[in-house]
Amino acid sequence: MPFQLYVDSLFTSPYALSAFVALTEKGLPFSVQTVDLGSGAQKRSPYADRALTARVPALVEGDFVLTESSAITEYLDESFPPPAYIALYPRDRRQRAQARQIQAWVRSDLVPVRTERDTETVFFRKPCAPLTERAQDAAARLVHVAERFVQGPQHLFGDWSIADTDLAIMLSRLVRNGDPVPARLRDYVDFQWQRPSVQAWLARHQPG
Repeated sequence: MPFQLYVDSLFTSPYALSAFVALTEKGLPFSVQTVDLGSGAQKRSPYADRALTARVPALVEGDFVLTESSAITEYLDESFPPPAYIALYPRDRRQRAQARQIQAWVRSDLVPVRTERDTETVFFRKPCAPLTERAQDAAARLVHVAERFVQGPQHLFGDWSIADTDLAIMLSRLVRNGDPVPARLRDYVDFQWQRPSVQAWLARHQPG
């Protein structure tokens, strides 16, 4: 049975993007349904009755509904494992733990960057003001951590993993807005943006 993936109607959610990329990389059949977050549709029936956290993305597989993007990507990787399907996480258990660490961190921290450089500034070039001091501090932490992991222009752990997409989209909040970022990280972001699964998401954008 094909999956259904519920995403925001503007296609700007980095978390919906992560789930979309995971399904696309796995080569799984799925359809995309949109939810108008601007009108609060995610908090009302019928969506909120199925997606209990009332957020996007939501993955629907028959009568099974799963929200929270990292839970979705882990579920897909366990349900459709290598070698028949591409791996979303590194094979090495420590690297796999680090990939999940990166996913958790970019979702739970760096709030000033996420607020002052929302993804509409990334995807639609929405104007934004210079970073505040709090956001500069958060940006410095983001760059510091990214530099520890990004050793070249391609992937964090040798082969591609879903953590590459998640980290690159977070870094793109700075890169696409001209904030200071080391050249190695800019090259990394540019490389990740060219991945076909990410390009497939970008092709769906609907500017507001």
